Amino acid sequence: MAYSEDHIALAAEYALGTLSAEERVQVETMMSVDKDFAAVVEAWERKLGVLNQMVGLVEPRPEVWEKIRVAIGLAGTQEAIVHPEAPQPAVATVAEPSSIDTVDRPTLDRSNVIDFSVQAKRWRGVATGMTAIAAMLVALIAVQAYRPELLPAGLRPKAAQQVVQAPAPVAPPAAAQSQYVALLQTDAASPAFILTVDAATKNFTVRKVGAEPQAGKSYELWIVSDKLQRPRSLGVIGSNDFTSRAALAAYDPDVVNQATYAVTIEPEGGSPTGAATGPIVFTGKLIETVPPAR
Repeated sequence: MAYSEDHIALAAEYALGTLSAEERVQVETMMSVDKDFAAVVEAWERKLGVLNQMVGLVEPRPEVWEKIRVAIGLAGTQEAIVHPEAPQPAVATVAEPSSIDTVDRPTLDRSNVIDFSVQAKRWRGVATGMTAIAAMLVALIAVQAYRPELLPAGLRPKAAQQVVQAPAPVAPPAAAQSQYVALLQTDAASPAFILTVDAATKNFTVRKVGAEPQAGKSYELWIVSDKLQRPRSLGVIGSNDFTSRAALAAYDPDVVNQATYAVTIEPEGGSPTGAATGPIVFTGKLIETVPPAR
């Protein structure tokens, strides 16, 4: 079955996973009723799967790393870290509670100290928050697509009513039946009759080809086999171009397929005795022309 470009694109996007929930439902419905369309989707999945395996890892360019450094405040030349001198222990003077002197403590100079831990924690927190938000969005989309009944009423997607016209099922073509043909002739250059036998029904048809009419006489067809005591008559061949009968139904398939078929000239209306009385003028054996259905 030929499909439009829209159908083929729909199958490709389904394989990529870029369709909306409604479109995926449409594609899956079409696949369930149309095996040919399902085969198109499977073909796209095989093609795109091979492309996915061909994609390797990509290392970010140096300028990307530089932009990250600028964003987190690490751009430029880093100044040397100067550690403050350890303060000398001060000796406290014991005094009366009402007259305790305040001990002066040295003040640390932190103007040239860079506090990395605060910035690192800040960016780590931002990255963790963004990852959590992305995971929540993916989970929400997946639940909306496949289990919308688990969501609150306000977050459930509106049910879209779509009418999909399913194509009428096509009946499979009838399997070809085995057929056999015999050329009834005196020599290879002058066939007189063509005998066709249907192996399933054992009906046969005799077609007149080159046999000349015999005045006051009739052509009669016989089946000859070593499994039969004597030749058996299959009836008189009519004067029309085609003669059809079911006279082979009483014989086994091996007898029908391996027998020799002969035509004699008999009195008008056929042999009066049930046995051949006239000369045998044409003979032939069956050959298979259409093999049986597998």
